[in-house]
Amino acid sequence: MAKINLLPWRQEFRAQKQKEFQQVAVVVVLAAAVSVFMWMKTVDAQIANQNERNQLLNTEIAALNKQVREIKELKQRRQELIDRMRVIQELQGNRPLAVRYFDEMVRAAPEGLWLTELKRAGKTLEISGVAESNNRVSSFMRSLDQSEWFQSPNLTGVTAKPEFGEQASAFEMTVSVSGRKKEEGADDGANSGA
Repeated sequence: MAKINLLPWRQEFRAQKQKEFQQVAVVVVLAAAVSVFMWMKTVDAQIANQNERNQLLNTEIAALNKQVREIKELKQRRQELIDRMRVIQELQGNRPLAVRYFDEMVRAAPEGLWLTELKRAGKTLEISGVAESNNRVSSFMRSLDQSEWFQSPNLTGVTAKPEFGEQASAFEMTVSVSGRKKEEGADDGANSGA
């Protein structure tokens, strides 16, 4: 029987397989390294791109915030101007009212009644005066109540003043200024009749 020594062939075969394994392992490691490197580069590029987009968004947000602040300032200025215009219009509209109030007060005052003092506080007018009799005060109050410009006269005090006559008295009253209440009633009547 012939003796065959397979040991060197096995060793060569094992060495060759080991060499191939090492080559494949090197190729896999290189491929993995290249893949990791490419992946890192891609991620870095995406991060850089996102940072640029974030920077652009921050710039746009800052510009929009500035515009919003300017719009708020403009709205505030506009409201201030509207308020000023309203005050001016009210002052212009109320300018002739003092004349109307005095004119209506003179028309409402009967003969034998003298006004000594008028004070206005808001919508209330305080009136002081002297009358020849209490009937004159009552007549004055009725005239004020029927007036277009006054309403709700209220007598607050009456004192005898014999130096002006035996039935003379000093009076104090308050009355509310209303502003053309009869025209509003006439307008309502005209509208309902039409």
